[in-house]
Amino acid sequence: MIRATAGVATAAALLALASVSPGAAFAQSPASSGAPATGAPTSGASPSGAPSAAAAGSRLGDLDLPEGWQVSGAGAHRRLVWTSPEPVPIGDARVAFHAGGRLLGHPVAARDGRSFGLPLQDVQLTEGTQLRVTAGGRRLDAAGPARSARLTPSAPTALPVAPLPANGVDPGVPGRYRTVSGEYDLKSVRLPGFPEPVEMRATVVGPAGAPGKRPVALFLHGRHGTCYTPGTEEVTGDWPCAAGSKPIPSHQGYLRAQRLLASQGYVTLSISANGINGQDFRAEDGGAQARSSLIRQHLARWADWSADRAAAPAAVRRSSAADLSRVLLVGHSRGGEGVNRAALDTLTPPPADQDGYRGPVRWKILGTVPIGPTIFGNNPAPDVPSMTILPGCDGDVSDLQGQNFVDGTRGVSRGTALHSAVYMVGANHNFYNSEWTPGQAQAPAFDDFWSDAQPDPVCSPGTRTRLTAAQQQAAGATYIAAAARLFVAGDDRVRPLLDGTGRRAPSAGPVRALSHAVGANRTPAFVPGSSPLSVSGGGRLCAQIDPDPGRACLSPDAGGASPHFAYWEASPEPGRDAVAMEWSRPGTPVAVRSARPVSLVGSGSLALRVIVPPNSTATELDVAVTDASGRRAHLGRTRVEGLPGSERTTSYWAREVRVPLSAAVRSGLDLKRITALELTPRTTAGRAWLMDAWGWRPGTPAVRPAALARVDVGRLTVAEGDSGVRTYRVPVRVSGQGSGQVRLFVPDPATGEFTSRTVTVRPGRHDIDLPVEVRGNDRFGYDVTHDAFVKAVRGTAIGAHRGGVTVRNDDPMPKVAVTPVADSVTEGAALTWRVTLSEPADAEISGHVSFLPPAGGTELTTADVDPAWLKEQLGEVPATPTPLSQIEFGGLNLPVSVPAGATTAEVSVPTAKDAVSEPEESLRAQLITYDATWEPVPGPEFVGTVRDAS
Repeated sequence: MIRATAGVATAAALLALASVSPGAAFAQSPASSGAPATGAPTSGASPSGAPSAAAAGSRLGDLDLPEGWQVSGAGAHRRLVWTSPEPVPIGDARVAFHAGGRLLGHPVAARDGRSFGLPLQDVQLTEGTQLRVTAGGRRLDAAGPARSARLTPSAPTALPVAPLPANGVDPGVPGRYRTVSGEYDLKSVRLPGFPEPVEMRATVVGPAGAPGKRPVALFLHGRHGTCYTPGTEEVTGDWPCAAGSKPIPSHQGYLRAQRLLASQGYVTLSISANGINGQDFRAEDGGAQARSSLIRQHLARWADWSADRAAAPAAVRRSSAADLSRVLLVGHSRGGEGVNRAALDTLTPPPADQDGYRGPVRWKILGTVPIGPTIFGNNPAPDVPSMTILPGCDGDVSDLQGQNFVDGTRGVSRGTALHSAVYMVGANHNFYNSEWTPGQAQAPAFDDFWSDAQPDPVCSPGTRTRLTAAQQQAAGATYIAAAARLFVAGDDRVRPLLDGTGRRAPSAGPVRALSHAVGANRTPAFVPGSSPLSVSGGGRLCAQIDPDPGRACLSPDAGGASPHFAYWEASPEPGRDAVAMEWSRPGTPVAVRSARPVSLVGSGSLALRVIVPPNSTATELDVAVTDASGRRAHLGRTRVEGLPGSERTTSYWAREVRVPLSAAVRSGLDLKRITALELTPRTTAGRAWLMDAWGWRPGTPAVRPAALARVDVGRLTVAEGDSGVRTYRVPVRVSGQGSGQVRLFVPDPATGEFTSRTVTVRPGRHDIDLPVEVRGNDRFGYDVTHDAFVKAVRGTAIGAHRGGVTVRNDDPMPKVAVTPVADSVTEGAALTWRVTLSEPADAEISGHVSFLPPAGGTELTTADVDPAWLKEQLGEVPATPTPLSQIEFGGLNLPVSVPAGATTAEVSVPTAKDAVSEPEESLRAQLITYDATWEPVPGPEFVGTVRDAS
């Protein structure tokens, strides 16, 4: 039979949804919550073809879908749709659908900003599977985080923290140059995969009269609304903007930082990317390649103007001349991933057919500053120095996945580039951009950190730790200037602000900005995941990403989350490890042993990155090392403080601590052959995680990029054909120089389970060979996607990390007819119709039945049908009898499906018998299917009548 089933989840399913890892109720309107933006809206109706109210549940395979979920369409056009009760604003984090621990994919938002639809292909789920909607690690479909007994939310407001010592040089002090500003607007450019051209617009702020050619800082904003209607709260993701609306000037939001840098002698430009934001839902990489192309298009124009200054726009000519051999890139949110990709593409050019810039490289990128960035590709540029700002109250990219711009570089290249993370306590995502800040922005703006009836002790406005917009913008400008001064000007005096030394910049105001780093003058010693290690005593080697709580570093009930353990695309994910320690009394050592001796020669200290729980205080660890002959030296005792945190923040973040190696030298240890690191807790009880340990000495060495092999995975789309077997291969291109290793992940198209392996690649060879067999037939079925994705392990750069072979169904959907089985019954019996396909299909054929007003007579009401059945459909029985065609909030829509291989099924409406004398009543219904563009197609209408039984 066709199963017309539950409108809401069972109590057990709802309980399961509520018990998944803590998350936020942030699918709310900006006015009510400042919810972060997520999906990219497209034109047209909602994916369900129904009104935009939260849809009643339906069925997917053996799974009754929870409230707000439904399946629409059939075969190749079948979609899993989730509808939020309130609009979800546009933002940088990608919306993702999950089934249990499996990532189903990234849905596309409808124009209403509430409905999100994902092509299902051949996905089948079983009863008990937990469906979830997330963005940036936070739940969109849950009512809020479950409070954890393991995290104390009151601690951040109760314990004031002594400020760090001031750094000797303050990069936030304005320079001596007068600044000038202007804007240019050039002819739009075409980028691969985007049907609409993208603007070439920028705000320029530079020094007036500065001698010689000046270094350049380019800013790129993130993914925000693209258009607004003045005088209203309407914001859209359209491109181009509709008549009566204006582009949101996101590129004008970094003027404070631009003016500071310009006063110090930098020529700055902030470029507009609304045309990418309005179309990046089309890109498999979320628009990273397009943003890189746009950046390099602007740099190419500046290189032209450097050679012919008279041809430059007036805004460029007003400023001092630019030196394109000294470029800093600053990117906010998805702009952060864009500047990283531009740095990578500058060193290792992408395939020409994927790139929107194909000219010569006439610039040199000396550093990048990602701010609250995404890193969907998990592919940081290892040989370009970076400073990543992590906002502690980020409500958009709330998993702080940009931490991987630091962690993901370990072991990939030479390791001389400094990669720093600066964690800013109390900063949200949006306020770094004044055009995303209420009271400063021209368009509607909001605080992205979500709030509900219970204020957050760390991040709600007005708390001790939360920054105001002005404080956050001052801190952002100061640390951007610090990166410029270190990476571009080569002033090592500002390094202690960025590398974990523990200094503050007075110009940043009251912000508590903490840093740690990898690279520069660090020598790898004990790096879990990058080198073979064993752990004994009171610790274990844990997996950063693993669904098994016994293997995972941080259990779901820990409360809060860690940027280091942000989910990527695979779970478990091999190669990402740490050392977990837990103790109930002091004195139980944890020994970390390397399979091969490591050298600390030339290092003055051992630098450790250690995570302790948020709000914890005074975690003390004794640190000792042992050499290959067994000699042991106690290096000293460290003290690690937890960050302010709550269940809503991502505050399990590593603090950098250092102990001098002088004791090892005095004890006669052979620093060329160190084999073990020993950590002994000295506090009563606690937990900690060791991310890594390095030999450290001060200084910032010159960076010479290595010759890396570059890997780009493409996507091939083929028709299944009518007969025979054809073999296709996932397109993988290896370019660049030298050889290296990548980790290759291949998910099973049916189950989503991953296999992974390490592959050595060389330019011009086909080391990654992934054949896909396609069997042709003449029956309607699902599209099938065979995916593959890669990440760098050693000696490689990753461009397009994901691709595969998509097999399109090329057979028409069977014709559908509806015939009566029992369309005239006495009350108490069931009205029944048979749905018949013209031929069997290889896919489940789904649709829904909607109810229309009858042509005449009395319409069947909610009081005339079985109440238990009605509650199953709607979640509740209306208090007042309501005609079936007039039920509010989307109406009564019966999901229907014909299983694969079958040709008939039945749908029923059970009626209720009562003692009231009534005239004959009727219903009029219609079967709805979907066309190739996902629009509803009205099918056959049918009627039923019910006679009085009294």
